[in-house]
Parts: sequence; structure tokens; C-alpha cells
Amino acid sequence: MYYSNIIIMKPVIKLFILLFVLTDSLQAQIVKPLDEVRWPESDSTAKYHTVNGFRHGVNFFPKVKYTEVEYTPSSTLTFDKFHSADVVYHWMRKWAELYPNLVDMYEVGRSYEGRMIYQITLTNKDTGKATEKPAAFFEGGRHSGEVSGVESTLWLMKHLIEGYGKDPQITKIIDKNTIYLRPVNNPDGHNLYMHTAQSNRSTVRPMDNDGDGLLDEDGPEDLNGDGYILQVRYKSPEGSYVIDPGDPKGRLMKRVEQGKGDYNVESEGIDNDGDGRINEDGIGGLDLHRNYAENWRPMQEATGRGWTQGGAGEFPLSESETRAVFTFLLANPNIYVVNSMDTTVPMHLRPPSTAPSSAMFPEDLKWYELFDGIGKNITGYARAGDVYNDYGNGSPLFGHGPDFGYWYYGAIWYGDEIWNSGRASKDYNNDGVIDDIDRMIMNDEEYDGKAFIDWKPFKHPLLGEVETGGWNPKFFSQNPPASQIEKWAANQALFNLEMIKHLPELQWDNFEIKKLKTYKQDSTDYQVKVSYRNAGKLPTALRQADLVKIVRPDQVKISLVKSAFEGENPKAKFLPEPGAIPQQERQRSRSGGEGGGTNEITRSAGFARGESVNSLTFTIRVYGNLEIEGTATVSTTRAGVLPEKSFVIK
Repeated sequence: MYYSNIIIMKPVIKLFILLFVLTDSLQAQIVKPLDEVRWPESDSTAKYHTVNGFRHGVNFFPKVKYTEVEYTPSSTLTFDKFHSADVVYHWMRKWAELYPNLVDMYEVGRSYEGRMIYQITLTNKDTGKATEKPAAFFEGGRHSGEVSGVESTLWLMKHLIEGYGKDPQITKIIDKNTIYLRPVNNPDGHNLYMHTAQSNRSTVRPMDNDGDGLLDEDGPEDLNGDGYILQVRYKSPEGSYVIDPGDPKGRLMKRVEQGKGDYNVESEGIDNDGDGRINEDGIGGLDLHRNYAENWRPMQEATGRGWTQGGAGEFPLSESETRAVFTFLLANPNIYVVNSMDTTVPMHLRPPSTAPSSAMFPEDLKWYELFDGIGKNITGYARAGDVYNDYGNGSPLFGHGPDFGYWYYGAIWYGDEIWNSGRASKDYNNDGVIDDIDRMIMNDEEYDGKAFIDWKPFKHPLLGEVETGGWNPKFFSQNPPASQIEKWAANQALFNLEMIKHLPELQWDNFEIKKLKTYKQDSTDYQVKVSYRNAGKLPTALRQADLVKIVRPDQVKISLVKSAFEGENPKAKFLPEPGAIPQQERQRSRSGGEGGGTNEITRSAGFARGESVNSLTFTIRVYGNLEIEGTATVSTTRAGVLPEKSFVIK
């Protein structure tokens, strides 16, 4: 429309507009580009951390620097502290620069606020393309406050990259496999958590969590400015708490019947929306682990009689962070094992999420049960099992990652929960039960009393004289103390490494060339038997992966020298195999033609079990007394590709 208007204008006006456009274009060429976005976590001059999006509550919070977190990278990477996203990305870039033949770092998506989501691919490029090897994918930081998964992913990166060429087992793993590592899949939430007192587990997209029509209007407030959202206790004649007599220092609170206690206990904050509740609608609320396409359910449905799922989002994969996982996995179906790590149970957590394990293919379930046991032996977690029964006691989780991972993607997919919420590991006072008294004794004896923040007087703007205190919400209740993070991160990473060790591994086995029959017309039929071995433990695909067609059956292709098929009197041809399914056999010439005169044939070999040999036979008729050279290759979706192997028919 703009250009058609210019056409009917008078020449003088057209000339004026042309000069204006040209002048504007020239000026645009000399204008300096805009500065890169300065995110509040990376801006040392910013006093507040702001979040984007319209909300009815505040969207800025005082910045906090925790002694448990490393915000500026040091010369060496250690795990006696947690690491900000900036530090994580520093090491990813550094490894990509130091080991260009092993590490690629790249952006896989953008977060709700527009932050880049980074990932690395780790493999030896000299031994083949990343997409032509069996692969694993490990992710942390989906739930913003559950930063232990970030540390485990980072620990595994360091362990593998710096172990290459030194540890023979690690060297073999990186030579033969591809490992995709995404430490921070929710950078908005991660940065909010690490730089402020907020302890959300979601993205920062505004949501109405309490159903009052307002967005994020009643979040926690760090009223006393100590950097934590703690508990508030205050005297009340209608109290529901008393000081637990089992703790001589008077720190623990014990719930009793309402009106029979001396205290009430609330979360630190105020009732911003006047609904009688405190901190029930803070920043965000959408759960990236309920946003997957498989078995997704809405947050509300019209009848009131169907299933719903809190935090599910407006529609499946509505969130860019989830789509960044979904699209990458579908574009890289060589990925076989996955762990997307959270906190806190602790538990090796796997599918199904909406049905009992008996709904799975039995042969697939056996692999999961094997990894359950392996995981418990490595990490010491007391629990391992499916989401539906072992975690939820028969309550489903919809749109859940493990359900997507198995039913939709046909992979070994765990959503492991790291750390134990700071629960006591033993009966410290020998009273026959493990409870909060033991937890407090453990705090005093093993953590120098630092896991519990002692009660301190404070004047609440609404309640008056109160005390604030309680368990450290970030680095004890939700994640380990900094002194313990390496133990938990490493053990979880070593379980993930063990799953990599079970990936299929293709090797060539014997080639057998046998003369079947010689004809008087001076032709001979030969049988070429191609055998390949899966030296790994997992089959080349799970049954579920085949069912949903995420994978293709193993393909064996043989190619004969093209000259044997040229001219009016070709010297060779492929014969149909008895019982072969037409759809499973493809013949073509290297020029792309179909049908007669083809010098290549590809046939489906099904799927190779672990530690077994698969074989296929091809029948070839050769005219005259000739030697014909050929090659064979094997191609699989999840076990990778075998390079060409030569043979001679004679």
C-alpha cells in the first residue's frame, strides 16, 4: 500500500521522499549499535533485581549476595559453593575455547524474559559427527530454586572434559558417544533465586495462583532485610504452636490444636491482597515440569469433573523453556538416556506419571528397574521408582517430563530429585524416631548450628513485635549447604555417567560370502551375510520408541561398484530375499534412480539386543567370472552409524 501511494504522487513529492529515505538510510549506517542487554544479575551497579511482565504486585527486589554462592569466576572451578549462571556460562565458554575438538557451546532458545539458554555438545569430533553416535542429555535448573541440578550438570561437564585423555574410560565414552548438557534451562528463575531472597521454583511468567483475578500480587517480603524469607512467630491467645520442649534452646516450634498454643507461625511477609493468607501468590507459578505434550491437562476445565493440573500453562509446550527441550530432542533422536534434575526427596524418579509401571512394555521396564538399583547403589537414595505409584501413591502428574520421555519419546528418562530437605540421617537422641529434634541435633553437631537461623526480634508492620527465624530456606531446606553440594552433585552425576556406559555400541562382526549356485549361462548366485554386533548393554531402541516411531529399525546397506551395473549387459544384480517385506527393502542407484540396474540395497534389520549379533543376508547374481568390490554400512537412530566396511565377491 505504501509503494502504490508513491506511484500516484507528483514527481517532486516522489523525489523528496526518495531523498528522505536515502538520507535516513545513510544515517542508519553510521548510528552506533545499541548496547547489549544488561541483565540486573550481571550489572554490579544495580541495587534491585527486576523481573519482566505485567503483575499486580512488585516486580523488583533488593539484590543479595550469598556467601554460599560464587558470583565471579575464579581461576579454578570448585564445588564448595554454588555458582551463578554467569559463572556457569564462563566455564562453558572457557571449555569450548580450550577444547574445540570436544566441546561446542551454543544457544538453544530464549527464556520468557529473553535470556539465552545455553547448552554444550561434548564428543570427539575426530571419531564422527555428534548426530551419528548414541547420545545422552542432562539438564538442570528447570525449577528455579532447585539449583542442585545445575551443580550436578556442571560437575559432570568438568569431570568428563577434564578427564578426557587422562581417564581411559572417560576417553572411550567421549570418543564413542555424544553428551548434551544444559545446566540452566530456566535462567530467569535461576537468577531471581540466586540474587534475591525469593525462593520460587517456577518461571517468572506472571500467574494468578490464588484465583482472585490478580497476578503475582501477594509474594513473600524479606521484611528484616537479611536475605531470606524466613518464618515469623508471634504470641497469640489463639495460637497453634508451642516451643518444642525437646529443643533446650527453644528454636523448634511444635504444632498443637488451635487455641491450645502460645504462638502462631507465618511465612515472612504481609497479606498484600487482604484475603487472610500470606505469600500465596508470589512471582510466577507455572511449572515447566507440567508443560510437556504427553498427557497434558489444563489448569481448569469446563465440566468440573475432569482432570486438571496446576501450573500446566495455557497449552502444551506454551513455555519457550520447555519447547527448547522438546524441539531439540525431536531434532536429535539419537538421544537415548535423559535426566532432568530437580530437588528434593531424594529419589531416582522415572515414568510412568499417570499409570502404574505395569502399563509399560515389560522389556523396557526391566531396564528402568535395573537403573533404579544402580542409582540407589551409587547415590545412596532410599527411593527409586515411578512417579505414579512410588512418588505419588497413585496420584497422577500430568504433562510431566518422565511421561513425555517414555511414552512420547521412547527413551530412558529420569527426573531425579537431589538432596533430602535437610532431614536427619539417623536417630541422634536414640528415642526410637527420626524427627525434627534429630534434625536440630544434626544441625548443631554437623553444621555448627548454621542450618537454622536463630529467632531474632523484629517489628512487623502489621503484627507488631514478632521474631523471625527458621531453617535456611535456600541452602538447607531446598538445596544442600554449600559444604555438602559436591557430594550430592557428584553422586548424581556418576549415576548419569553410568547410564551413558549402558548405551548401545555398534561394532562390525564377520562377513560371510558364500557361493550358492552356478548356472550354465555363466552366472553365479552369491550370498553375502553381513553381521554387526551391539557390544553395548541397551538394545538399539526400546520397544516404546519403535511403537511411537521415534526411531527407525536398524538399516543395513550394501553397495557394489557402480561399473558392474552399467551398460546393456550389467555384470551383477540383486535378487529378492525370500520372505523379505517389500517396504523393508529399498534399491537405488547412486544417481538416485529406483528399480532395475541398482547398485545399492538397504534392508531393515530390526533392532539389535544388547551384547548380541544381528545378521542379514543379501543374494547377488554375478555374470561371468568376475570379482566385484562392495561396501556395507549400518545406520541406526539411537545406536549411531557404523562406517563403511569393504568386501569382495569372488
